[in-house]
Amino acid sequence: MDNWFTIDKIDDNSFSISEYRHWEETHCYLLNGAERSLLIDTGLGICNIHDEVIKLTDKPVTAAATHIHWDHIGGHQYFPDFCAHGAELDWLNGAFPLPAKTVRAMVLDRCDPPEDFDIDAYTLFQGAPARVLRDGDAIDLGGRSVRVLHTPGHSPGHMCFWEEETGYLFTGDLVYKDTLLAYYPSTDPAAYLASLEKIAALPVRRVFPAHHSLDIQPEIILRMRDAFRQLQAEGKLRHGSGTFSYGDWAVWL
Repeated sequence: MDNWFTIDKIDDNSFSISEYRHWEETHCYLLNGAERSLLIDTGLGICNIHDEVIKLTDKPVTAAATHIHWDHIGGHQYFPDFCAHGAELDWLNGAFPLPAKTVRAMVLDRCDPPEDFDIDAYTLFQGAPARVLRDGDAIDLGGRSVRVLHTPGHSPGHMCFWEEETGYLFTGDLVYKDTLLAYYPSTDPAAYLASLEKIAALPVRRVFPAHHSLDIQPEIILRMRDAFRQLQAEGKLRHGSGTFSYGDWAVWL
């Protein structure tokens, strides 16, 4: 595996699996229950994340992508029991809005891949999910339940995963420290604000983003929501209005 993945223990039954050798610093999360395990996102697919997962659980694993972008579904080929939101099923069936050449360039950008990695063999995962998720659905792991929150904005079917018992919120690309991306045609700045309003109402104790620093506190959700509210009030919450910086995070609209 050439030390591609970095494993960090969150608690006795929860782990982050990170890809720090790529500039996006993608984080995936393994949550173990008494009967099943849930893998939130499967990373870039540069190395086989399944080899790391089976070191951390002996339970059947369900993979659930926060959204269908290449850096979140790269390892889906190893997990036939995977979930996706209905709004992005076409992206799993040949309709992803970027060509393979562009995706490959992004995968190699500012990356330190293993010597045996062949970018020409890299493809965007395609397939049919075992389960189509909707807002409010519960994923039962046996003594542990994770709630699906449909949080569009970064992408049409973007989801956060909420574990009420622990106060853990897995935010995907909705919340992280760095520049939030809401300028693609497939993004929706107004929906982004609505999603921030939605998660800001939760009693979150720990935030687990899909990228960059894991040193992130729940208060950032409120700061992001308030900034988006202000952009809306100023008529700037729209595509093409620019990049706005707020210290430890920014948003590109």
